[in-house]
Amino acid sequence: MLPTIGSKELVAWLPTLLGVGPGDVVVIPAVCYPTYEVGAKLAGAEVVRSDSLTAVGPDPRVKLIWINSPSNPTGRVLPVEHLRKVVAWGRERGVIVVSDECYVSLGWESEPVSVLSDEVTGGDYSGVLAVHSLSKRSNLAGYRAGFVGGDPALVGELLAVRKHAGMIVPAPVQAAMVAALNDEAHVAEQRVRYAARRDMLRTALVKSGFEISHSEAGLYLWATRDEDCWATVDRLARRGILAAPGAFYGPSAAKHVRIALTATDERVATAADRLAEPFTD
Repeated sequence: MLPTIGSKELVAWLPTLLGVGPGDVVVIPAVCYPTYEVGAKLAGAEVVRSDSLTAVGPDPRVKLIWINSPSNPTGRVLPVEHLRKVVAWGRERGVIVVSDECYVSLGWESEPVSVLSDEVTGGDYSGVLAVHSLSKRSNLAGYRAGFVGGDPALVGELLAVRKHAGMIVPAPVQAAMVAALNDEAHVAEQRVRYAARRDMLRTALVKSGFEISHSEAGLYLWATRDEDCWATVDRLARRGILAAPGAFYGPSAAKHVRIALTATDERVATAADRLAEPFTD
């Protein structure tokens, strides 16, 4: 394992740090956090959005595959069988598989499984990395506290490059990470808090005509009114409710919005009350 300056920094620079460059292809989920695409472009690589390995085909230019479970923004959880197939596909072709697992401790309707679990890798980490963050698990967003684990050879390469590039996590932050990772009580407390907000918002959204897609894990509700996402964002904004348009996360998400569970309890309750107002033009 290697400490990182949060997970976003690693997501953005990982292709470059692993030697991905012009002429190479990075595969990212069809609907996903924008930094996967940014990281590939920083490396000069081509980006392919796909949730299907069949659609990717036998392209020898593919060097890295990003998976994200639980997903930001959709909250989708990939089953063990899917993870196992992706890892096997990558190993057959010498493609590095990287799983962003920042929300792995926040399963609601499904129990997320790490790509590094034995039932996925068979105890062999070769060609596989997992990215984690304490921002969500432990409310340490301002600390920039993350880490990457997996294939010892790949982690060794990252260490060799990162220490010369100055990507070193300060010792006090690492000490805070150790303390947080050794304490599960605060994680359980956070889960209870997020679960209550989730139930309140989900109920209010459904009653006001939204459909909730996936959202079985993570810190967000992936909601749609079957209209352009910008129209939904506008409707919500008129009620003082901020949501992220699905278009931020990929062309196929243009009818969804991402609604976060990270506001205070009081603000979530206020948002739920405002959602009870009729949605009229």
